[in-house]
Amino acid sequence: MGTRLAGKVAIISGGATGMGGAASELFAAEGAKVAIIDRNGEAAAATAAAIRQRGHVAEHWVADVSDEAQVEAAVKGATKKFGPVTVLFNHAGTIVIKPFLETTLQEWDWLHAVNVRSMFLMTRAVLPGMIAAGGGSIVCTSSISAVAATPMEVLYDTTKGACHMFARAIAVEFRDRNIRCNAVCPGFIRTPHGLREVADLDKLGVDVSDAAMAAQQGRIGDPEEVAKAALFLASDEASFVNGAHLFVDNGFTAM
Repeated sequence: MGTRLAGKVAIISGGATGMGGAASELFAAEGAKVAIIDRNGEAAAATAAAIRQRGHVAEHWVADVSDEAQVEAAVKGATKKFGPVTVLFNHAGTIVIKPFLETTLQEWDWLHAVNVRSMFLMTRAVLPGMIAAGGGSIVCTSSISAVAATPMEVLYDTTKGACHMFARAIAVEFRDRNIRCNAVCPGFIRTPHGLREVADLDKLGVDVSDAAMAAQQGRIGDPEEVAKAALFLASDEASFVNGAHLFVDNGFTAM
């Protein structure tokens, strides 16, 4: 067991499965008390139970992170259980893959709610307590899609551009209150979300074949590789890293 987050209370939104699940397990193994906030109660409960079985500390709260009242109730619950939150991993998010001209207003509003409004609501709920506790670290999941556009992903790319800037702006506004905020930006990762993205793009004629993937980023990434990057940003090892975008994409955006 590591100690890089010893004494920290960490909220992980979307922390039940995929990269979020990997982060929940890793953060707990590194000594944090982990509060998983996810709309999938069954998966969140299972992940929290697995963490406890390993002798670490985790609980879960069910919330739609785009809903103000649900977010505030979950953060209140986590704070009551564990104390002031000093690490927030704004990870929850999803994807819509569609030709731009077929994208509906409902889809546009819904994805912005899940991917962007969620970060506003979670961060706003956590910050007062984090500041009162003397400071903390916020990590937001952005994406290569914040800077590298993909056909059929205008909506998704736009939300991730917003996540990218949200992390930077929070860093600037709250730096002098000992708050750090950074974004982790994954490439294509082997999660249910990542594999669905590849399948949906393929159906719409976008080349995401193994050969294309190999050319763009060498191979598909593992969820744990993103979790380790998020752990660094969350930990005091990144004490002078603030407002940064850490790409975890094996060179995809460098090409």
